[in-house]
This record gives sequence, structure tokens and C-alpha cells, in this order.
Amino acid sequence: MACRNYSVSSILPIPGVVALVFALLTASTWGDTIDFDRDVRPILSNHCYACHGPDENTREADLRLDARDHVFADPATAVIQPGKPQESELVRRILADDPDVRMPPANSKKSLSPAQIDILSRWVAEGATWQTHWAWTRPVRPPVPQLTATRLESTPSQDVREATSPSNDIDFFIQSRLQSAGLTPSPPADRVTLIRRLSFDLLGLPPSPADVERFVSDTDPLAYEHLVDRLLNSAHYGERMAMYWLDVVRFADSNGYHSDEPRQVAPYRDYVIAVFNGNKPYDQFVIEQLAGDLLPDATLEQKVASGFNMLLQTTNEGGAQAKEYLAKYSADRVRNTGSIFLGVTFGCAECHNHKFDPFTMKEFYSFAAFFADIQEQGVGNPPSYPVATTEQLEHLRELDEQIASLRDQIDNADTPELQVAQQSWETSLQGNQEGNAVMPPPIRAILAVTPDQRSETQREELAKHFRNLTPLLAPLREQRTRLETARQAYDRSIPRTLMTVAKEPRPIRVLPRGNWMDDSGPLVSPAVPSFLTSLDASSRPPTRLDLARWIADRQNPLTARAFVNRLWKLFFGQGLAQPLDDLGAQGTAPSHPELLDWLAVEFQESGWDVKHVVRLIVTSATYRQTADPTRLLKERDPYNRLYARQSRFRLDAEMVRDNALAISGLLASDVGGPSVKPYQPAGYWSHMNFPVREWSADTGRDLYRRGLYTWWQRMFLHPSLLAFDAPSREECTVERPRSNTPQQALVLLNDPTYVEAARAFAERILASDAATVDERLRWAYHQALSREPRDSELTVLRAVRDQDAQQYAHDQEAARQLIAIGASQPRAEVDAAELATWTSVARVILNLHETITRP
Repeated sequence: MACRNYSVSSILPIPGVVALVFALLTASTWGDTIDFDRDVRPILSNHCYACHGPDENTREADLRLDARDHVFADPATAVIQPGKPQESELVRRILADDPDVRMPPANSKKSLSPAQIDILSRWVAEGATWQTHWAWTRPVRPPVPQLTATRLESTPSQDVREATSPSNDIDFFIQSRLQSAGLTPSPPADRVTLIRRLSFDLLGLPPSPADVERFVSDTDPLAYEHLVDRLLNSAHYGERMAMYWLDVVRFADSNGYHSDEPRQVAPYRDYVIAVFNGNKPYDQFVIEQLAGDLLPDATLEQKVASGFNMLLQTTNEGGAQAKEYLAKYSADRVRNTGSIFLGVTFGCAECHNHKFDPFTMKEFYSFAAFFADIQEQGVGNPPSYPVATTEQLEHLRELDEQIASLRDQIDNADTPELQVAQQSWETSLQGNQEGNAVMPPPIRAILAVTPDQRSETQREELAKHFRNLTPLLAPLREQRTRLETARQAYDRSIPRTLMTVAKEPRPIRVLPRGNWMDDSGPLVSPAVPSFLTSLDASSRPPTRLDLARWIADRQNPLTARAFVNRLWKLFFGQGLAQPLDDLGAQGTAPSHPELLDWLAVEFQESGWDVKHVVRLIVTSATYRQTADPTRLLKERDPYNRLYARQSRFRLDAEMVRDNALAISGLLASDVGGPSVKPYQPAGYWSHMNFPVREWSADTGRDLYRRGLYTWWQRMFLHPSLLAFDAPSREECTVERPRSNTPQQALVLLNDPTYVEAARAFAERILASDAATVDERLRWAYHQALSREPRDSELTVLRAVRDQDAQQYAHDQEAARQLIAIGASQPRAEVDAAELATWTSVARVILNLHETITRP
């Protein structure tokens, strides 16, 4: 609450106003009981904490409204008198007519609405029950709510009543809330919609027509559950989950900042894909990323995982101050670790105590001290390390042995023929100043000594030098050179990645106002926020591994909640608590707090089993609902916060491209490997300097790999990804925006990837068994949308086809130019005009809203 500098005790009562208000606010008009977390805390946080919150530097009137101990410290002078709104200073101030008395003051731009005043007044009258912020306490499994027998009485169809019955415990929580709101669940979606929804959600890819037909015709009562299991066991499941995780951890192929130079980190992406496919427990996943290098007998995989700590932006700019950038890196790790694993805005405490949550500035830098052991330069590209398989290491060992054997043969060669040749060589050098001049100085010095005066060491050095010159050993030397060259090439082919390497921790101190040049702040030791669970590090100084284990501990109230909330978002388009990266006071209270806690505890007790929670969510009746809203739901729950229906949303940028390539038949489905460079507009990198670089598109199958593997240049993100809201990944991104712009339609129509995909799709249409125009259109719809086209759609597409057929029949050159776009070549026997015609039809189908929408 913004406040002038008045002491609390100096406020005069306003009895007439208060009495009038509370005479009007009867129990019958107040309705349901006020919930502090849901109703009161958001008001206090948004309107009061800026002046009466955790930050003592900006606190007014020595009044703190964010902590119970302060609000109710002295009953005689407390600004809130539970059950006595007429005697509560807070209520008097928010109801005051005098602008000099009323809180928040008008100039704060935080004035309360009548509804907010009503909530605060009712809360005090009901006893001012205070709750610790829901996210700061460990989740406890709540009982699964029971539904009354009248839950679906308003649903006319017995079949619908049975279909919307709960499938698992998730549905009881959702339907209990719907029941309280006087709403009923939507009926389940049809099977075609369900398999498309599941396929996009779990694989990021469309289902094939054969898969759709198989599922639709499957009469097994558990057909849906079997489909879920099959998709969860697909290698593409790990790719889909990695798409989201790479946003969260700010994975990119470039360093960011000044020159945005390339870096090698693809093995980390492969690690993430393998983690989700192998269903590694999430707590272990967390520990390996934060401190894999510190684990006892750390494996190569765990060291690769530790590369997480190096995914931040780094600079190699000439003239940059190393001390400044070390401070930036330190703050980045605190900020992003808080967002990624805990879902909190720890970064707000870098320059002052957090304005809304209990994080202090000292705790910010104490948290940073956990990362002080990371070996890095403030300025300069971080080193990368080889990630070799057992087979690769064995091959390198074999090459090394062969090279060493040849080196020994050369060095130890001692035949009469060689001895004669060496004597002849030495004799030829006597008096030959030019020949002597090209000798290395140590060899010239030995030659200056008469043979009988040379030491054993000198004789060996001279013989060794000769063996590397004599034609008699040329075949062995050439063989050695070939093997050395082969070894170097093989070594270069082994992927490399960033890893964390530990060293003696550097000192960390509080930076006043975050100023890296100010060394006046106190030194701090590693520590976690005091209001959360304590850190068990015994008597030794805590390490980064201790921090990782603290985050992954079941006692931590944030970790499980943050992750299951994000899983929920993947499958419903929004989290139970929003925003996903702020579970603190500035976030909204969960729409279903009991369900969020139930999922968090279920996740922990399952052994942090990600697939278990995913399976629970997608097999729920709630997930299987249709996304079609009724008029009642549009009016009562326009944003679908009660989940009486599913949500439709546009596919993410990578999936839009993958979908087009899959429909066209061009998609390369290889899993893992280095980043690739698909088509990009010429000159797009023209302003990227130091050094100047040009985009060189890949060739062959690499052009058609999934968007997950597209080269991620932070400062110049691929324009197709950018158009569909992919983030630059300079910071942790837990939720992408979803825009709807004309630019997106232009990308789908004109980007070479999509034009080529349309042409390849057109070739498939023409090569199908469909003979007539309508049969071909129906076949194309089944490939792209898994359904029959409506009559109105057929009419439009016939007109498109007829118009383009006429155009290309008269302009063969335009037809040839259209079908020539892209690296893949059309079959020579296909008529150019007909292929161009159906390419135009395919472009329309690939550009449909439904084509790029998850149903």
C-alpha cells in the first residue's frame, strides 16, 4: 500500500463512514468466505507491498503488511483488529474520503476498486485469518474430493454422463470445482481429435493416416491408454519434451552479447532428449545439471549435464571488463536457477531486498556463492570438451597405438644400411654451409663436434633427426603421417560441448545496488533463503552439490510444484498457477490449489517419475474433453480457468515446421546430433559483425531435420522461428507468447521450406491412388487434417485448383520456377503445370488455421 509518512497511531478514526459501510455489509451480501491466499494477498501485494512490504529501504510509516508477525505484533496498536472492521486502521484508511488520509493515495496509481475494498473489509470482519503464502510451505497430499450424485443431472444424455465421469483423481478435483460453480464438464472429443491432440502434445508431430485409422477402428476399451503408452515410448517424445526444456534453460548455439559467436553444446541437447526418453527421475535430472561434475565418480553423461551452468550468455568483446562480466554471470545463474527450478523471481533481490517476496539482497549473493567454484573467464569464449563414446575412445586408442608403433620403428631403426647412409649424409654436410644452414640449431651444434667426441645423447639425437629425413624410412613416415592426419580428423568429428569444471571458489560479496565496481559490501558464504527449508551441509562449507540436493529434496516446497505446474501448461495451454515463473506474491493464486499440491506430492512419491505424471494428466477425462465452448462456458469461464473444456492453441514454432515437413514426406526423423541450418533469407546476417559471418544452409537430410535441431543464434534468431514467437533464449523462458499475425501467413506461403514442403506434398497427392480432383482433395485432407473436407471446403479448393491450372497452363515458366524451389528435385516425369497447380493447392492446405493448431 503506497503511503505518506504518517505514523500509524496518528490516524484519526472515521466512525461515521465505517459504521455506515458495515451496516450495509451484511452476511447475506458478502456471500462465500474470503480466502486469504486467493482473495486478499494479491490485493496487498499489488497495492500495498511497494511501501509496506519486505524491502525495509522503501518501507513507509514502519508498517509491514507482508508478514503476520508484523501485522499482529501488538494487538493494541495493530492496523488490523480481527473481527472488528470498525476498529481496524487498515479498513478506515481504505474507506477514507479525505485524499490525504485514504490509502493507497491517488498519486500512487494503485487505488483500490470497490470490489477490492469489499474483499479487505469482509476479510477483517470474518476474523482476518492469515495464511503463510501457499508456495512457501511444503505441499501435503489433500484428500480427493467427493462428487455429489447430482453432479451431472443437468446433462441430458446418459452416454455423455458416463463419458464425462472421472477417469482418475485429477477429474475429481476439477469436477468438484465445476460443481461448486454450477458447471458441468464438456463431453469427450472424438477419436480423431484425441489422437491428433495426443500426437502433437507428446511427440510434437501429427499422426499418420494409418495411425489415425488404427486408433479410430480399435474396439479395445483400453485403446486410448494403449495409444498413450505407445507415444510415451516413442523416441520423439524426448524431442518434444526437450523443446520446452531448452527454452527454460536458455539453450542456444551462440554466446550472445557483443559478437554472438558460435559455441558447441549439442551433446547437452542430446542428454536432455535421452533423459526424457529414459524417464530419468526429475530429482536426479536437477542434480546432474547443477552439479553433475561434483558427483562421486562423475560419468561423462553427468559432466555433459553440468554444461547447464555454462548455457548463459558470455562475451569475448575486446575491452570488456572481466570483473563486470563475472558479476553478470553470477547474477544470471541466481536469476535463472530461481526461475528454472523453483519458479520464483529471485533476480528482483540483486539490487535491493525483494519488493514482494521474502528474498533479501544478502540472500541473493549468498545464493550466488554456490556458483563461485565454476572455472570461467569474465571475458573469452568458454572451452568445450570432447564427448566421445566408448567405441570412439577405443578407435582413438587403436590409432594412437599404431602411430606409437610406427614412431618406435622409425626412432629405433638401426640397420647397417642406415648407418652407411647416415655417415654419407654427415660427410656431405662437411663444408656445405647451405646444407648446414637449414639444420635446427641443436643439430648444427652436434655436427660441429667430431664423431668421436660426441656424447651418447648427441649421437641418439643426430640419428633420430636423420631417420626423419632419410628416404630409406620414407614409407614408414608417410604411413605415420596418414595415421596422424586420420586421427586428427576423427578427433574433430567427435562432438564437443561445454562442461562445468570446478576450482577453488572465488570470494563473493554483496554488491551495493548491484554495482560491480563497489567492493564495500560484506563477503558472504553459500546459503539458501532463510524462509525456505534449511540446507544440510553438516559442518563443512556448503557446495554447489549441496544446493542441487536442496533443490531436489522433497522438503523443498517449490521444486515439485513448479515442474508439475509447467507440465499442466503443456497439456492445457495454461498453468494451474500463473505466471509459471512466479509462484510468489505477485503471481496469481492457483485456480485449483488442492490439485496442484496433489500433483506435486504424487510426483514426489512416484520417485519423481515424469512419465507417470504425464500419463495421469493425458488419461484424465479432463484432458479428453472437447475444446468446443458452449455459450454458457463462454459467459461464465471465458478463459477456461475451471477446465470445463479443453483448449485449442497454435503449435509452437518448431512444430509448425515439423508438421509441414511430416505432411510433405520430407521430414528427416533422426534423433539427436548437431544443430543444422535450414534455408534462411540471404543477407539476414549482414549486420552480425566481429567477425562478419554468412549463413550457409546445410544439404541433404539436414535440411529437413526437426526444428528442435535448428541453429539457435541468439542475436539473429532464424526468422521463421521468430515469426512464430520462439524466444532468443537470452533468459529463461517458461512460457512463450502466442501471437496471430499476417507475417505468419506470409511465412507459411513464401518461406522456401514451406513452398518446398507444399511441392513435395503435391507430388504425394499426384502419386496417390486418387484419380479425380475431388478424390485428390479428400486424400490431401486426410493427410494434413485426418478428416474429410466439408462441401464448402471442397468448393473453395476446386476453385483454387481450376484457377491455378489455367494460369500455369499458359505460363509454363512460372510453373517451372515454383516447383524448382528447394534443394529436393521433383520427379522428371511429372508435368510441371500440373505439379505447380497442386503445389498451390497444397500451400493453401498447409496454411489453414486448423493445420497449425493443436485441437
